[in-house]
Amino acid sequence: MAYSGNFSDGGVGDFHSSRTRLAAGRPDIFPKLVAMQKTINAKNFAVFRVSGAGLPGKRKLSCDMENWGPAQTSCSEALVASYGDRLLSHIDASLLPLVWNARDDSSFTEASDFTAFVVRLAPGPLPFSGIAFPVRLGAVGNGYMVFTTTGGMDLPGQMVLDMHSRSCKLMMDILSLTERRAAPSESLSDREIACLQLAGDGRISEEIAEKLGLSVHTVNAYLGSATIKLDSVNRIQAIAKAIRLGYIN
Repeated sequence: MAYSGNFSDGGVGDFHSSRTRLAAGRPDIFPKLVAMQKTINAKNFAVFRVSGAGLPGKRKLSCDMENWGPAQTSCSEALVASYGDRLLSHIDASLLPLVWNARDDSSFTEASDFTAFVVRLAPGPLPFSGIAFPVRLGAVGNGYMVFTTTGGMDLPGQMVLDMHSRSCKLMMDILSLTERRAAPSESLSDREIACLQLAGDGRISEEIAEKLGLSVHTVNAYLGSATIKLDSVNRIQAIAKAIRLGYIN
């Protein structure tokens, strides 16, 4: 298949091998992925989630997070078109990482130390080599952490195991975020969310009251209850947390 797109380099981040807390949001997860990318000398990363679990013929891979930049759609579609079916069937049968070579590239073929720890895919039309770490956490927590390169990756066996472990921890964080994103719709009322959104837009209580047709006292009550429900110490922190968790924008 035809492919067009440019790769973009990621930023710099630090990864702590032992998590002391759950990630507060995607900004916490992104630098950890970048750090893993740099550890194995990859050029880009992507997180794919399996959706449609339990529905025969409806399962698919969706790109949830990546740093392919402007080439995201092309890269994601190219990977899914080339290996999507293989990735979906593999995660049901095995947790060994999958590797593939870019066309006209033999970087993984030449490596031997990690052969026992991976499954090789047949050469495809992709312009990038890669390794995909399968993560199986349940019906809504399955997917792959993918790292790609236009050059080679020198991966000792122990590094493959370490990267796989990190991938599982990060997918758990992503799954936790998904669950927490669903929770506020049950705990925050529409009025609380509306008041938070307007406060986040820079409106003061009097302006929010006029906009929503409420009294200032009622607006402050909504903002106060939302602050408590979001486990925040003040309105500013509540707004920041609501944005981070995806309740308002």
